Amino acid sequence: MTDETTQVAEAQEQQVPQAGFAIQKIYLKDISFETPSGLEAFTKAWKPNVQQDLNIQVTPVEEGLFEVLLLLTITARIDNKVVFLVEVKQGGLFVINGLDGIQLSHAINTLCPQILFPYARETIDSLLTRGGFPPLMLAPINFDAVFAQAVMQAQQQAEANKPSAAPAEPVLN
Repeated sequence: MTDETTQVAEAQEQQVPQAGFAIQKIYLKDISFETPSGLEAFTKAWKPNVQQDLNIQVTPVEEGLFEVLLLLTITARIDNKVVFLVEVKQGGLFVINGLDGIQLSHAINTLCPQILFPYARETIDSLLTRGGFPPLMLAPINFDAVFAQAVMQAQQQAEANKPSAAPAEPVLN
């Protein structure tokens, strides 16, 4: 009887996919560094206005394997002139099994970028110091909060696009 119980438990485990997450590879996919103002950038007091743009791109490679790209664009301006522009695409291949829907979306949009961000931040600081600028030491990003905000905005937009239950009455002047 114990053998039958063990066989039934093993059969049930095989039917239920186990959730899994693994890093296959982390790599730098693309990088760009520009100093359009040239020497003028080094003659002014160093108090730049820094703008940071962040984006995530996901490409399913095969079943359970995803390429996730963290795109960071950093633009520094002094007196409305671009001092430097850095663009980094930090990539990673991630195995994600046993998750679907919102759980899969959450893993791809929070866990993966959290892993990739320190690599991108180090690459940006290294580029800047090689270009003659001080490192930025970008602050960590709470990708959970960014994801929650994006989900809330998507829900609000979906609700706003729903047709109302009753047709609006025409307004007569």
